[in-house]
Amino acid sequence: MASFSFRPQGVCSQEILFELDAQGKIHHVQFLGGCPGNLTAISKLVEGADAREVATLLKGNDCAGKGTSCADQLARALENALIK
Repeated sequence: MASFSFRPQGVCSQEILFELDAQGKIHHVQFLGGCPGNLTAISKLVEGADAREVATLLKGNDCAGKGTSCADQLARALENALIK
C-alpha cells in the first residue's frame, strides 16, 4: 500500500493523509484539523472505495462559498496520487 500526504488549500483542515492499495482502493483517510464529525464521516464512507470514483463524486463540492471544501480537497489529493 502506498501512503500519501496532501496539504489542502482554502479549507480548515491542514493535512489529509491516506493510503491507496494496488487496485486503487482508498484506506485509512485522516484529516488533520477541520470539522471532526463531518470529516470522520467522510473517512468512513470512502474506506475501501475506488479512488477515481470518489474523486469524481467529491470534486467541486463547495463549503460556504469558498470555492472548495475538505471533500473537494480530498478529491484533488486522490487525483494527484493517481497520477504518481
